[in-house]
Amino acid sequence: MKTLILIRHAKSSWELTSVEDFDRPLNDRGKHDAPEMAKRLLKKGIKIDAFISSPAKRAKKTAQLFSKEFRSNKDDIIYLPELYAARVDVFSRVVKSIDNAYHTIALFSHNPGITEFVNTLTHIHIDNVPTCGVFGVKVLIDSWSDFEEAKKEYWFFDYPKMKD
Repeated sequence: MKTLILIRHAKSSWELTSVEDFDRPLNDRGKHDAPEMAKRLLKKGIKIDAFISSPAKRAKKTAQLFSKEFRSNKDDIIYLPELYAARVDVFSRVVKSIDNAYHTIALFSHNPGITEFVNTLTHIHIDNVPTCGVFGVKVLIDSWSDFEEAKKEYWFFDYPKMKD
């Protein structure tokens, strides 16, 4: 069995209107929420084998903040340009290409694609994965290449404003 954790980047800043979308940084709330959400995963006893992220500034920083909480080396984060503005088919292709040595993957990306992808995985429907929202799914496979056809089970959904 493999596990996939999909994470939308934390809240970004719209302060500087001259900044290109790709280069928008996290705002203060985003810088607070990302480590908090990582701590929630740690409380669940989750161990992440690989952090894979869009290289856009806000996703990259979110992945780095999660990685730091997991005491992982931020230099080990895998950045894939195709995860920026990714569609469902791109998410599937990326997941299918993951090294089988990794059992639990944290994948950081953007809306609307991440919400659309989440909604293809299980019977659970999410209207919108909010910023720093985390969706976990268990995938009944030994090889990531079998991802698309595999049986998937909803594991959890969490986001910063969710109450216990």
